[in-house]
Amino acid sequence: MSIIDLIAAYNYDSFIEEAVSPWMNFADSPLLGETAPDFPLWHLDGSETSLSLIVTAHRFTVVEFGSFT
Repeated sequence: MSIIDLIAAYNYDSFIEEAVSPWMNFADSPLLGETAPDFPLWHLDGSETSLSLIVTAHRFTVVEFGSFT
């Protein structure tokens, strides 16, 4: 799945179970203390970075996930 397809799939029109359930995959989430998988992130100016670059640059990193629809 391309990044554009991923964004389109995530930006659903309404907060209903059918739209949300594909993203609720807690069983595959890393446990507390385990290393999170690397993934792309974007700065507010639109430039791309990644979780691994952020973690390397900062001693403490908090990643908060949420849906603001």
